[in-house]
Amino acid sequence: MKMWHTLVTLALLITLRILDPFLLESSRLSFFDYLQRSQEPVVSEQIVLIDIDEDTLAELGQYPIPRDVMADEIIKLQESIVAFNILFSEKDRFGGDAKFADTLFGMNSIVAIAPSNRTNTLSRPRSIGVATFGERDAIEFRPRLEGMLFAQPSIMDAAIGYGTIASANDVDGIIRRAPLLENFEGKMYPGFALDILRVAAGDISYQISTDDYGIQFVRIPKFDSVKTDSNGNVNIAFWNEFKRYSFTELDKVPAGSIAIVGTTFEGSTVVSTPLGAMYPHDVQANLLKTMIGGIVITRAPEFMIYELAATILLSLIIIFALIKISIPITGIGFVGLSAGAVYSAKYLFETEFFLLDPVFLVISLVLVFAHGSFIQFYSNFKQKQQIKGQFGTYLSPDMVDMLVKDPSLMKLGGDRKEMTFLFMDICGFTPISEHYKNNDDPEGLVELINEYLNEMTKIILANGGTIDKYMGDCIMAFWNAPLPCENHAEMAVKSAIEIEEKTNELKQRYKERGLPDINVGTGVNTGDCIVGNMGSETRFDYSVIGDAVNLAARLEATAARGDYKEYKTIISSFTNDQINLPTKSIGKIKVKGKDEEIEIFTPSYK
Repeated sequence: MKMWHTLVTLALLITLRILDPFLLESSRLSFFDYLQRSQEPVVSEQIVLIDIDEDTLAELGQYPIPRDVMADEIIKLQESIVAFNILFSEKDRFGGDAKFADTLFGMNSIVAIAPSNRTNTLSRPRSIGVATFGERDAIEFRPRLEGMLFAQPSIMDAAIGYGTIASANDVDGIIRRAPLLENFEGKMYPGFALDILRVAAGDISYQISTDDYGIQFVRIPKFDSVKTDSNGNVNIAFWNEFKRYSFTELDKVPAGSIAIVGTTFEGSTVVSTPLGAMYPHDVQANLLKTMIGGIVITRAPEFMIYELAATILLSLIIIFALIKISIPITGIGFVGLSAGAVYSAKYLFETEFFLLDPVFLVISLVLVFAHGSFIQFYSNFKQKQQIKGQFGTYLSPDMVDMLVKDPSLMKLGGDRKEMTFLFMDICGFTPISEHYKNNDDPEGLVELINEYLNEMTKIILANGGTIDKYMGDCIMAFWNAPLPCENHAEMAVKSAIEIEEKTNELKQRYKERGLPDINVGTGVNTGDCIVGNMGSETRFDYSVIGDAVNLAARLEATAARGDYKEYKTIISSFTNDQINLPTKSIGKIKVKGKDEEIEIFTPSYK
């Protein structure tokens, strides 16, 4: 497994964002809802809500309330603007339409009309003036409605304004947006809240601005432009609070208010919004307050490009950090980046009302960090297993633990460095072998050799040496790799001395067992060599090569033999120059392949 696999994960995540499945979109919308809920509530003094509630039904009768009765009540609002978020599409069963229309005629009133799959009357209301500025007609950017439910003709004629009550539900069924315009029979009809704003301004028309990509904004001349998306929808700010009055308390409504009438009795329609369940006239009130307050909640198309770019950049930073830095430190950075993304999105909403999505970014960082961390963890685990497998039998457990904790102490692949090398083997091995052969005990010979080499191995490992290999009854070891050892020459000589002492101890033990005498010859040399992984791609060993290694082997072949039979340990002058142990010169020898003689020494510890 390689770290580049995380790039595949990142690419899949980017593809997923472009496809934008339901769960991803709904999580993004839920975060946008959180941004709305985190806003401080704004109390509106001008807009009030009139509720046809349980008290209203108890006093005025069942719903729908007879329109002549409604007329007697709404006359109390003649000094205010009254907007009915109620459909008057059917005739009053009590024949009160005429009286209701007469009452509306003298008031600033707006009635609701609603998109439908049918149209309830052949009569069409008078047109409200509209002017479009731009290369393309705004009607091109709104879907054509199949039908429209209008108020009864007399009521439509009496009201000063009308508007469609519609909303743009998102994939999760929550209302966050509403259209300001609707297309029916080739004409543009204003949204309910938009026409309330027109009536409040005293204007007779509204203006639409378009470009090649869609609708830009809708404007009532006396108010600031209301920016929309390309289809004429407005994101609603739902954090407003409104004073509420029962329909039986209309005399308490302050003069000059904009009063929006709707139903709240048990069984009334409620809709889902970012701030929870609301009644439809609450939604219209919030939309109206959004436009009056000039609040433009923006989710521009290019925001997605910014989010994808940030996701890619921060994910690459996480991947790079995992390669160069430890997982815990990268984890702290990952948490900081994620928190920073959420805070930035929240800050931009609070200051600019921009809707930026940190959810996908955080999800991506979590998955990239988790994937990258797993790869790093697994790679480290495999590396530690490799180190244990490669060095577990050649180094002391403490040294293996050091390599496992800090693999950088070991550089594989071939480095040139100064090291000290020790070769040792058993002298007089033939008589021992013959003894076991004569006794038909080959297993006993193997057991003896293993016992002896085990004792010598303990000495070498205890002194920080690395066992390179076992060659029959011979051990090859070195110091200063893979872990550094500043006094490598002295530690090697110390090991040679202890090997000779341990051999003398074992000789007495073997004598008691009736075995022939046993001796050891050890050669030690210091010099430069190449150390690293040697072998093929499929099989290799951590080992050393160089003339200095060969010289140590030749010194071992000289020790305890011939003219140097009394000298069980021979060290070169190169090693002798680097140690603080007592030694004595025992002459010079000419090594095969070398022109000059080399002075040799032996420890003078006796």
